[in-house]
Order: sequence, then C-alpha cells, then structure tokens
Amino acid sequence: MAADKYATVGVWDLWTRLVHWSLAVCFATAWLTSGTWQSVHEWAGYSVAALVAWRVIWGLVGPRRMRFSSFVRSPTVAWNHLKAMRYGREPRYLGHNPAGGWMIVVLLFGLALQTFSGWLSTTDAFWGVEWLQEAHGFLGNLLLALVGLHVAGVVASSWLHRENLARAMITGRKRSPGPDDIV
Repeated sequence: MAADKYATVGVWDLWTRLVHWSLAVCFATAWLTSGTWQSVHEWAGYSVAALVAWRVIWGLVGPRRMRFSSFVRSPTVAWNHLKAMRYGREPRYLGHNPAGGWMIVVLLFGLALQTFSGWLSTTDAFWGVEWLQEAHGFLGNLLLALVGLHVAGVVASSWLHRENLARAMITGRKRSPGPDDIV
C-alpha cells in the first residue's frame, strides 16, 4: 500500500510540454526585447504564433487529455472551482482543473491577438499606426499579468494538493488519482 502513495501516471504528452515551455521562453523573449531588439522581438513573436497555432490544432485533434473538450468546462464550473479553492475544498483534477482550462483558453486567445497585432504593424497598411502599436503594447502587459495569475494558480494548486505542478509540466507525470480525484 505504501508504494501506491508514490505511484505516478502520465498526464501531459511531450509535445504539449515542449510547446508550453517554448511559449514561455518565446513570450518572455518577445516581451523583454520589445522596443530594444526588434529582429529578435519579431522572430520571438512569429514563434509564439506558430506555437499557438500548433497548440490549438493539438487541442482539437491531439490525445484525449490534450484536447480542449477534456478540460474546458463552463465558466460557472470554473468560477465555482475558484470559490472552492478559497476554502481549500476544491477537488483535485488529474489534468487541468476548470480554472486552469479557462486560463489556457484566455492565454492562447490573448497570444493570438498579440501576435496578430504585431504582424499587422509590419504591413504597409498599418505601419506606424499609433492605436495599433498602443494596443500591441497593452496586450503584452496584459498577457504578462495573466501569466502572473497563471503562475499564482499553479503555486496555489500545488500547495493545496501537495504536488509540484511545475515539475509535472516538465515530466508529464502527476501523482496517481485517489478515490476523490476527478480524472
């Protein structure tokens, strides 16, 4: 029985984990080089766009746990999950919890808007258009705040469920589900 306490199960596939960490690196690179190293900024942005496109495709046709249909629940379910977290009564999910599922959707949508606005600003029709440049900068900062919320959620869930979710996103493995966990 003691061996079961340490048993793990695969949750996230290699491709999803590589895309996750690559998005983190590329977004950080784009944000840090904004206005200082334009060629690196643009290539980081194009990389983000490609990674977002891949994740959306994988979210539609990839393995079961990688599909949006397996972890995006109604906004009400996500809100109730956040309220339950406040009291330490939220269930443990083997994959993404409802709040994490919505964070993925919001981040992917935001990154898609960000990269689209960046690309538009390189076209002849929108070159130097001030409102677009301001929107691009605003989106970058908004995404940084959302990344902060994402990390805070990972830390909170890790603490509440006594498992290292960052390590799980590296290894792809989490503690085996218990009787009360949602698979």
